[in-house]
Amino acid sequence: MKISLVPQQKGISLIELLVALAISSFLLLGISQIYLDNQRNHLFQQSQSTNSEGSRFVALMLNDYLGKAGYRRDPAQLLEDAFPEVSANSDCEAFAKGAVIAPTRNSLGICLRYQPLVSGEPDCQGDDSKAFDDSKPFKAPPESALITLALNYTPATELHQGLLECKNLNAKSPGSMELLAGIADMRLEFGVGSKDMFEKKLTEDSGRFIDASTWTINSGPIRAVRYSILLASREEQRDGESAIFDAWLDKADTTSKARLTAEDKNRIYQVASSTQTIRNLMP
Repeated sequence: MKISLVPQQKGISLIELLVALAISSFLLLGISQIYLDNQRNHLFQQSQSTNSEGSRFVALMLNDYLGKAGYRRDPAQLLEDAFPEVSANSDCEAFAKGAVIAPTRNSLGICLRYQPLVSGEPDCQGDDSKAFDDSKPFKAPPESALITLALNYTPATELHQGLLECKNLNAKSPGSMELLAGIADMRLEFGVGSKDMFEKKLTEDSGRFIDASTWTINSGPIRAVRYSILLASREEQRDGESAIFDAWLDKADTTSKARLTAEDKNRIYQVASSTQTIRNLMP
């Protein structure tokens, strides 16, 4: 009887190894796809959240300052005395006597003015306004204490880098301060009333809304402001079309439409809009 001394060899065959590798590859592909989908969803939700927070902030901030426009410490003080005529400058169009709202020179922002409630009231830059005697609640401050703000939109090549900036024109050292980034586009319309600033009776011209770019000092006093702001995320954050973006383009002018379309790059969008009556001008 012949006995073999060669030990019996056991292991994984090449076929079994290939099958195992194939199964592992399918599992890895599935796990990778789940990871990529979760990452894409996370970035989408993060971008949406950032846009939503930005839209709420800009609406609250603009509505707050528009609510201050035309404020007088002494309610009996005449508008023409509280807000004198001011010529146009590098930031704002001219203010007529008694007017408290005007467009910026590029028609992409709002200039507004109001009296401070208290001495040294902070402006949008966080700086104290000029001090005055505020010991009496209904005493009008001196003209030098008047606060005039320019809230201006500055477009950027990268849509998510557009800025809304604020500047106090009566500050000791006026300079612009960033309020919010991520603004792709901004539209402004002004509701104008009678061309007589102090005429309380409504006329055929009252209640008209005109584009900020077409407004002139002869268009009539601005009694309401309607704004729409398009906020944008970083590029490549969405798959497919954006209904918000398409709706915005439908009302965009040729120049804005070309700029936005060229720089879309699959961004996520959000719109903040509101119409605010300048309540301190109401009879």
